[in-house]
Amino acid sequence: MTKNNCGLRHIVVMWRVKVAGLSLVAVSLSVELLVWLLRRLRPRKALNEALFFPSEIACVEHIFTPSSPHSCVCFLPHGVETSFSRLLRHILSTSSSLDLCVFAFSNMDLSRAVLALYRKGITIRVLADKDYTAITGSKIGVLHKAGICVRCNANSVHMHHKFALVDGRLLITGSLNWTLQAVQGNMENVLITEEPDLVQPFIKEFHRLWVLNDPAQCPKPSDQKPTQVFTKTSN
Repeated sequence: MTKNNCGLRHIVVMWRVKVAGLSLVAVSLSVELLVWLLRRLRPRKALNEALFFPSEIACVEHIFTPSSPHSCVCFLPHGVETSFSRLLRHILSTSSSLDLCVFAFSNMDLSRAVLALYRKGITIRVLADKDYTAITGSKIGVLHKAGICVRCNANSVHMHHKFALVDGRLLITGSLNWTLQAVQGNMENVLITEEPDLVQPFIKEFHRLWVLNDPAQCPKPSDQKPTQVFTKTSN
């Protein structure tokens, strides 16, 4: 075999190796693309989660300041995932709107979460029981004073709901009042779900109650001492 034939044969062999290599790369990329498309087209499983209380007492500062997870030096346990921390995370996951329908709301961390969302420009609406807003420690007046739109039930029937709607897609409901006693001292439950068949009826109920209750019936925030109750607006 001449020198020229050997060189030509070497070129052919190298060309075939390169073609085979490129073919393997193409097949690999095609498989990865197919897997990616299947994942995108596959319906995402709806979130369903049950939380039970009383919750373990732990520091939640890292949830509010995730960029500085070790900034808190309090005596409470740190880095512990609890039912309450899970609840806070779901609330703080709000990206556009938060609708609250709560009977008792006095928990400072939950109030802090709602106010933090409001400062980020999240649209927040709160339905509350008019009698409970007058109780010392209620955070409803704090939310109202901050500028959050609050409406109270305008009849003698207690507004005893405890549910929240995150972005119109996530429902948070259960027996839990938004109070420290309920979180740390009571046997309570919270169901968190994205199931449309459950979320949609709560959206309709919130809208019905929002329209039904005149905002003029909502107690007016007071700058007086905590022992003083809120008074109703006259208009």
